[in-house]
Amino acid sequence: MTAAGALTVQGRAVATDAEGYLARMEDWSEEVCEAMAAADHCALSEEHWKVIRFLREFYAEYRISPATRVLMRAMADVLGEDKANSQDLYRLFPYGPAKQAFRYAGLPKPANCI
Repeated sequence: MTAAGALTVQGRAVATDAEGYLARMEDWSEEVCEAMAAADHCALSEEHWKVIRFLREFYAEYRISPATRVLMRAMADVLGEDKANSQDLYRLFPYGPAKQAFRYAGLPKPANCI
């Protein structure tokens, strides 16, 4: 997982908390997301990006971080049933779908992340 303190992206320091979440949501960019993933030795695929974009859109609309079950139900409507199950999400985000995916998306840590 990303080290606490700061993440260097394109020559600038981006502040993170002790768990690697952005200190300021407005610091998020696709380059920041890529740097977080690289620190986790994760190469982001289009499947990852679909989840990350979905999370950002969900948060922008509802201003909350959904619990994993709510996330999977909502994702099924948008991405299809075959991409909205815990096995696929853990394959993409092995540190925990909510925790790791929300961190990459630049969103606050969900209250009930697994």
